[in-house]
Amino acid sequence: MTDTITLQAGDASVQLAPAAGGAITRYWHERGGATRQWLRPPPPDPVRGASPAAAFPLVPYSNRIRNGRFTFRGRTVQLPLNFPPEHHSIHGQGWQSAWRTLEVTATEARLEYTHAAAAWPWTYRATQRFELAPDRLRVSLALVNESAGPMPAGLGWHPHFSRTPRATITAAVAAMWLTDDEMMPSTLDTARAAELTRGIAVERVALDNCGVGWSGRASLEWPESGARMAMTAEPPLQCLVVFTPTQKPFFCVEPVSHVTDAFNLAAAGRTDTGMRVLESGEALQASVTLTVEAAFG
Repeated sequence: MTDTITLQAGDASVQLAPAAGGAITRYWHERGGATRQWLRPPPPDPVRGASPAAAFPLVPYSNRIRNGRFTFRGRTVQLPLNFPPEHHSIHGQGWQSAWRTLEVTATEARLEYTHAAAAWPWTYRATQRFELAPDRLRVSLALVNESAGPMPAGLGWHPHFSRTPRATITAAVAAMWLTDDEMMPSTLDTARAAELTRGIAVERVALDNCGVGWSGRASLEWPESGARMAMTAEPPLQCLVVFTPTQKPFFCVEPVSHVTDAFNLAAAGRTDTGMRVLESGEALQASVTLTVEAAFG
C-alpha cells in the first residue's frame, strides 16, 4: 500500500492512509512475538478498488440521508448515491476522498481535506489529528464552514473492530432509534437501549441502530484473549451507532454528533436530532479516545 504513515509508541502502532479517505488501516500492539489487532486489518488480497479503511472520518455528516435528498432553509440538495446498491447517500465526502498530510512526528499526524462546493453545495475544510501513546489512541476531528452562508453539519468516526465469537459491547444510551427495512430511523425505543446499557454479545444481537443520550463511554471486551478497551468521547458526540452485521469479521461502534437522517428529521420539525448549523467561518470539533485496558490478558 502506497502513501501510508506509521506511528509508533512503545508496543503500539497505527497505520494511516491519507489518500484512502484519511483512514486508519491498522491499529495494533506487539509484545513478546504476539500481535493484538484492535481494528479490522486490511484483507491480504483486497478486491480491486476496495477501501483499506479500518476506521475513517465522517464529515460533514454521519450515516444515511434518505434518497440522498434533503431541504435546508428552503434549498433542496440532491447528493450522489455513493454506496450502491443502497438508495441513500451515506457518511459524507471525506471517507471517499484523498486527504493531505500536514504534519507527522513519531507519535502524531495531522491530515486535512478541503471540499469545494459541488453536489454538496457548501465549501468546508476538515482536519484530523492522531495522537498515539503506548496505551491509547486519540483522534481529534474539526470541521470549518468556509462558505459565505450557513451549512448543516455533523461529525463522527467509524471504526471497524476485530470480531471474535465472545466479543461484547457495553454502552449506556437513553434510547435507540429503531429502523425500517432500509435501515432508516422510524421510532425511538428504550428497551433496545437498555440491552446495550447492560451489555450485548456481538454474535447474538444484530444491530445497525443509533443510540441517543450516550454517556460518552463504551466498553469493548474480547474474553477469549482477556483483551479490553474503553472508548470515550465528549460532546458534541452524544450519539452512538452500533453495527453488528452477521457473518462479517468486524463490528462497529461509532461516536457521532447526530442521528441518522438528521437533516430530514430536522426539516420535518424534530429538535432532538443533534444536527448543527455552522455559520460562515464557524467550526465544529470533536475527539474520540481508545484506551487499552488489557491487550494480552
